[in-house]
Amino acid sequence: MSERTILVVDDEPLIRINLADFFHEEGYQVFEADNAEAAILILEANPTIRIVLTDVQMPGSMDGVKLAHFVRDRYPPTLLIVASGAVKLSASELPSRTMFVAKPFDPRFVLEEIERIV
Repeated sequence: MSERTILVVDDEPLIRINLADFFHEEGYQVFEADNAEAAILILEANPTIRIVLTDVQMPGSMDGVKLAHFVRDRYPPTLLIVASGAVKLSASELPSRTMFVAKPFDPRFVLEEIERIV
C-alpha cells in the first residue's frame, strides 16, 4: 500500500484539492499540505508516504526544491515530483531521482510516470 500513498504539496487550494481528488479516485491514499513545513510534519507522522508531489513556489522558509532535497536526504526511497509554472529546473538543481513537470500538467501523465517508475 505504501507505493500508493502520496503527499500533495501546493499553496494553491484549487490545484492541491484537484490533484488530491484525482489521486484518491485512482486508489491512492492522499495527504495534503499547503507549505513545506506542514509537509514535513505530515511525513514525520506518516512514514508510509512514498510519493511527494510538490510545487516549487510556496510561502514559508522552504520552497519546493528545498523540500525535495530535505525529503531525499531523510526519506531516500521516496519518489519526488517537482512542478512549476514559473521556472524550468534542470536535473542539476534537483535531487537525484526527481521528476520535474511544468505546470499546467495533466495528472494522468504524472500518474503514468509514477506507475512506470514504481
